[in-house]
Amino acid sequence: MTYSTKLREAASFAIDLHREQTRKGGGGIPYVTHLFAVASLVGEDGGSEDEVIAALLHDGPEDQGGEETLQMIRGRFGENVAEIVLGCTDTLEDPKPAWRPRKEAFIAQMEGQTPSVMRVSCADKLHNARCTLSDLREQGSSIWALFSGKRDDTLWYYKSLVDVYDRRFDSPLKRALAEVVQDLEEEAGYRHPCLKNEDSRDS
Repeated sequence: MTYSTKLREAASFAIDLHREQTRKGGGGIPYVTHLFAVASLVGEDGGSEDEVIAALLHDGPEDQGGEETLQMIRGRFGENVAEIVLGCTDTLEDPKPAWRPRKEAFIAQMEGQTPSVMRVSCADKLHNARCTLSDLREQGSSIWALFSGKRDDTLWYYKSLVDVYDRRFDSPLKRALAEVVQDLEEEAGYRHPCLKNEDSRDS
């Protein structure tokens, strides 16, 4: 596949949108590194140019301007890109609603999404989970303080999305995510509440 000049324009737009942001975990890593990593995962999974562009822009509306930014994306990159970005967005509100209900709604929303949204969303979560696992191994459990869901709810969120992707989407991305989430749970010493209940019944 040969990409058009739209991809270069999208990369420039993404850099402008997220210029002031850095990644969680310290070190001042520019946020745009995440966007390029997600776009790479999408492209390597066979994603279309629109999907790669949406990967570059997937956090724009949620973090940088809400509905106004979404409309800019629609005008510059087309309806298909905008709809993929919207499908990967858990809120357009500022300030954002409470974390747990917002994530529950996003999980439910993913049940009816297109394969394009699934690919970009799964790539996004895969890169985030890989970075979280790396930070956990290097910095220890203190990293959970950086997450709104702390340890248990963050791992619940990842596991819930793995379950959705497993039912709705066939790609190496979902299998890679499932493996990383399992490694995260083991590294964090986390056991699912259902397993804890089973242990208590056996004792």
